[in-house]
Amino acid sequence: MSKNEPAKKQHLDKDVEQSLYAKRQKIYPREVHGKFATLRIIAVFALLGLFYILPWIQWDGRQAVLLDLPARKFYIFGLTLWPQDFVYLTFLLIMAALTLFFFTTLAGRLWCGYACPQTVWTEVFMWIEHWIEGDRQQQIKLDKSPMSARKFRIKATKHAAWILFAAFTGFTFVAYFTPARDLAHRLFTFQLGHWEAFWIFFYGLATYGNAGWLREQVCLHMCPYARFQSAMFDKDTLVVAYDEKRGEPRGPRKRNVDYKAEGLGDCINCTMCVQVCPTGIDIRDGLQYQCIGCSACIDICDQVMEKMGYPKGLIRYTTQNTVEGKPTHILRPRVIIYGLILLVFASALAYSLATRVPLQLDVIRDRNTLFRETNEGLIENVYTLKLVNMDEKAHEFKLTISGIDGLQMKMEQDKIIVEGGDVVDLPVRLQADEDALKDRSTKVYFTLKAVDDPNLEVSEEARFVGPYK
Repeated sequence: MSKNEPAKKQHLDKDVEQSLYAKRQKIYPREVHGKFATLRIIAVFALLGLFYILPWIQWDGRQAVLLDLPARKFYIFGLTLWPQDFVYLTFLLIMAALTLFFFTTLAGRLWCGYACPQTVWTEVFMWIEHWIEGDRQQQIKLDKSPMSARKFRIKATKHAAWILFAAFTGFTFVAYFTPARDLAHRLFTFQLGHWEAFWIFFYGLATYGNAGWLREQVCLHMCPYARFQSAMFDKDTLVVAYDEKRGEPRGPRKRNVDYKAEGLGDCINCTMCVQVCPTGIDIRDGLQYQCIGCSACIDICDQVMEKMGYPKGLIRYTTQNTVEGKPTHILRPRVIIYGLILLVFASALAYSLATRVPLQLDVIRDRNTLFRETNEGLIENVYTLKLVNMDEKAHEFKLTISGIDGLQMKMEQDKIIVEGGDVVDLPVRLQADEDALKDRSTKVYFTLKAVDDPNLEVSEEARFVGPYK
């Protein structure tokens, strides 16, 4: 433990105590440019572009991505999923969690810094704020000034822009559940349904509140990820870190001064790394749960180092082992385990989707009467078959049975035709000779196969009940 560790711990404990009881102080992040800032901008445009554009893309005459809850059908480009396909959602959620664990173990909080919805939308709201109110110093000066017509106009313009963007976000969210073009028409003709209006308002309000007002408070106090991330970190995890050995002791100096002769480190104590931090922390105090890994401090510190003529990398992506002069291991047990489990789930999902048959057959046996004897002396069981055609087009199906010698099937209709996306109930009676029944309960199999598509086939097991032997 270095001699500065006790002082740092006391300082951090004091900060934690103040954060629990003190009133929130607004953070004014300074605008920063650099390679990591460029990556964040690309991520914002890619993710938000995908979110806002997808509902307007058409596919085979319908919306490409549409979660049609009333019809209980989810359209994802050429794939149509039904409630029976809920297992795929389970797979996706498990894979999302495993992906988060895998990349966190490997490279820290990449999700938080570049792809988290809170980070992405907050970034856009901050762009709007900078565009209307000005840079960091102008914002601070404006907030400290008394209310005036100019201040009211600027603040009203900013909040109007925020509300407009948030409302469009709420509309886009609802457009994933109601066709976007129809939703837009009904919005501008004041014919929105109650639930649609509610969710546009609610999601828009949540966006406005979280990205405009709460901002870092969501990351610090509402998001659970910051609390359990330490369980996935180790000394080989890539994190944003300050090189204490190189930077300390910190202190101001002129550019051409021999600072090493004066016993100073590379850090000039300009506090620029604090000013650009969206959560308001000082990265020089060490790794903290409040750090979202956005790397803004890296960009600004590299610029300062370049101006001072010092080597870059005083703050950089690195590992604790590297900082301590120890070798870093990228491939380690937890990374390999997470990767293998993720690969297994991804392969299982891909195989399941590739072999998925868009046809379902449920056999419901009549429980009111176990069996009855026909006039011909045959034992008869009655079933109701529920046919679900999860394909987009109609098919004619052929139904066959097996399991008992001489088993006969009686239906009220000659042809079985099911329209695309329809569910049909089909009453069926099975008749068997009592001598052919080996047990009181015998397995029988219903096989449903499309006449025009031999690959569209499904089988279901049922029980045929007869008298006691």
